[in-house]
Amino acid sequence: MNFTLHQLKVFMIVVENESVTKASEELHMTQPAVSIQLKNLQAQFDIALTEVVGRKLYITDFGQELYQIANRILKEVASINYQTQNFRGMLSGRLKISVASTGKYVMPYYLKGFLQANPNIDLLMDVTNKTKVIKSLQHNEVDFSLVSVLPETLDIEQEILLPNKLFLTSAARSDIEILKQSSKAVFDNLPLIYREEGSGTRVTMQRYFQKANIVPNVKLELTSSEAVKQAVMAGLGFSIQSILSIKNELKLKEIKIIPVKGLPLVENWRLIWLKQKKMSEVAKAFLIFIKQNKDAVYKKNFAWIEDYN
Repeated sequence: MNFTLHQLKVFMIVVENESVTKASEELHMTQPAVSIQLKNLQAQFDIALTEVVGRKLYITDFGQELYQIANRILKEVASINYQTQNFRGMLSGRLKISVASTGKYVMPYYLKGFLQANPNIDLLMDVTNKTKVIKSLQHNEVDFSLVSVLPETLDIEQEILLPNKLFLTSAARSDIEILKQSSKAVFDNLPLIYREEGSGTRVTMQRYFQKANIVPNVKLELTSSEAVKQAVMAGLGFSIQSILSIKNELKLKEIKIIPVKGLPLVENWRLIWLKQKKMSEVAKAFLIFIKQNKDAVYKKNFAWIEDYN
């Protein structure tokens, strides 16, 4: 057999996407190039790795077995490369972080200086909803998670990075006038746009409405903070959004904040990790960097938040 590491990597991405087209996009390769690599790998075996049924690509049982083996091989190869760099005195390895969706406006600023100082570190950052973020942490699949609502069932440690302020928002052209009315009166007939189940923003909104004895008028449910923002700008309804996600839209006067008594809701963005986590050297170094630099990062990039109350 004479397969290559590149062929194994391409095969793994195809398996994970169950699509040559999606794999080519992720790999930044053309579809024919991915197909050639897949064909060359298949030529090494007399048992099918994949099959196409009704234009859908399926991975055979043998293909699934090869995927698991390829995954172990490529991890070992990466480990060799990291250890080589470490013996040269350079911090090297992989840093894995899961981030709640609105946290994509936060985490890059806390990573920038660390990655610039340690160019041999590979970053894997998964941006998803709170439920999946906590699940990846619980299963020990990541080093850290960034959340605004703490998990209730995990034994964790944390570093608070910055406040997460959530305001009632509308399209800038909406003619609604709410001047510090009671929250219950405001929300009686207001068409609201909600995040999906599992979102930290949704949890915060639900807690607020429950505490205020408000029955929200939910008109739309969307699966990302970006989708909610676009729906608000289009005038499809109102939503409670993090100030971090609408910074540019406020400047461009595409979204406006509706002042309501009891708002903003304030949580904190927190970097969390399992208390019993056996940290890699890379993870230890990142945590030290965060503790030493988080205040400076906040002042440089997020002090503007204090202008909104």
